[in-house]
Amino acid sequence: MVANSHKSAPCFVTLEGIEGVGKSTNLAFIRDWLSQHGHDVLQTREPGGTPLAEQIRELLLAPREEVVDSDTELLLMFAARAQHVATVIKPALAAGKTVLSDRFVDASFAYQGGGRQLPMARIAALETWLLAAFKPTLTLLLDLHPDIALARARQRGEADRFEREQLAFFIRVREVYLQRAAAEPQRFAIIDAGQSLADVQRDIAALLANRIGACAS
Repeated sequence: MVANSHKSAPCFVTLEGIEGVGKSTNLAFIRDWLSQHGHDVLQTREPGGTPLAEQIRELLLAPREEVVDSDTELLLMFAARAQHVATVIKPALAAGKTVLSDRFVDASFAYQGGGRQLPMARIAALETWLLAAFKPTLTLLLDLHPDIALARARQRGEADRFEREQLAFFIRVREVYLQRAAAEPQRFAIIDAGQSLADVQRDIAALLANRIGACAS
């Protein structure tokens, strides 16, 4: 690809999906596509993205004998997010960068709301308190049936605390992701992650080319 000659305005792009859908590989593709089209890209992730938030990530993902209360998990997610937004995401956008994040608040609705079955209103209240009307410009959802995705994920090595959940957990997570995508079609784009990698990335490139113009508004 040849980079555009003009400098694009910054935007906030997020990538969502359950474990095993290919987020890591496609994050690199999206980052490269954005860079080649004139964006100054900052790539980050949730939970994490700052030294403090990365420590919280370790607490959240590490397998442990102690049962982690679902509300504890939710509050830790939002604590990491508060630090991430305040010290990384908003300053980067203000500096003219395009931010690309592996997960954002949709993951809390999907994992803690769908997977853990916490009340959506509780998560929405935390979202309003922390983020107000702040949302990604574009959210790409890599979608794949959980039994296929989990088989892929478990080939990567030792499973983290989330990857050890049962299939029913991930079925609920996926359902919430799809519900949120249906409710906000202007922000979400769904990509079939069951295709070949070349086809997935072809679809991602087409969606970015079609919808990234929203960042210039």
